[in-house]
Amino acid sequence: MEQHKVMILGTGPAGLTAAIYAARANLNPVVIEGNEPGGQLTLTTEVENFPGFTDGIMGPELMDNMRKQAERFGAKFVQGWVSGVDLSQRPFHVTVDENDEYVSETLIISTGASAKMLGIEGESDLIGRGVSTCATCDGFFFRNKPIIVVGGGDSAMEEATFLTKFASEVTIVHRRNELRASKVMQDRARNNPKIKWALNVTPLSVKSDGNKVNGLEVRDNETGETRVLPTDGVFVAIGHQPNTAFLNNQIEVDPVGYIVTKGITTATSVEGVFACGDVMDSHYRQAVTAAGSGCKAALDVEKYLEGSAFQDWSVSSTAVR
Repeated sequence: MEQHKVMILGTGPAGLTAAIYAARANLNPVVIEGNEPGGQLTLTTEVENFPGFTDGIMGPELMDNMRKQAERFGAKFVQGWVSGVDLSQRPFHVTVDENDEYVSETLIISTGASAKMLGIEGESDLIGRGVSTCATCDGFFFRNKPIIVVGGGDSAMEEATFLTKFASEVTIVHRRNELRASKVMQDRARNNPKIKWALNVTPLSVKSDGNKVNGLEVRDNETGETRVLPTDGVFVAIGHQPNTAFLNNQIEVDPVGYIVTKGITTATSVEGVFACGDVMDSHYRQAVTAAGSGCKAALDVEKYLEGSAFQDWSVSSTAVR
């Protein structure tokens, strides 16, 4: 079995940037794409805050460009889902799609994070029939219909603003009176005449007519009264869960599941394993910060393979926040 110098798990901005840097360093990286190549940006419309694009760029186009750039320098891409890893000894063994096995001296984990769900009655049963976590994927199906976005952060404001292109109106539902979103995103949503607000209410269940969504039941947190908000669609935008379950507790993670890294580096608790992007960043979660951490991971791997005194510049073990 061929042994690789570095394998990169995931192809979001972090993984692809790591691939570009590792390939340019002649490390011949092998990149496992996963079942969502390109990560969350492939589900995004226009990206306005990635440096170098004065008029913005579409998310899928940005990721496609990054992938082609990595390929240009020699990165090899493998389609498949990582079903297991063995970090007990080096070289590390990585199983893809339960059948194919790869061996590598080092690993860069950039598997990102997945959308969280509300966990309320009717939600899972109605996915694809009015419940969604991706506005760009499903917004088209709600032309001239009232829809709801649940959440109070930047992603919720972005989803709601985007959905006004299709919906007759968009109601933002949040369990607090205050929003977590940045001021610029809040202002953009509040200034949009098609966006309505239902704050300080808790979603209880998704209602349907037996076939598709027709309402969201909520409880008023002040009065305790319940009511049903009529809607044809419920878009959940309440955050993400890091994709680390496949590691099977072989690496140190924080209580939420984000990978813990050492000091200012991307080194993890397992020697030879590095992490970058949303899988280890519970705070920033931006394309540009993910890309930056991907660069760091590739540089860290290069130094590690060269035998540099890694411990001298990994100050301490701490979760990146």
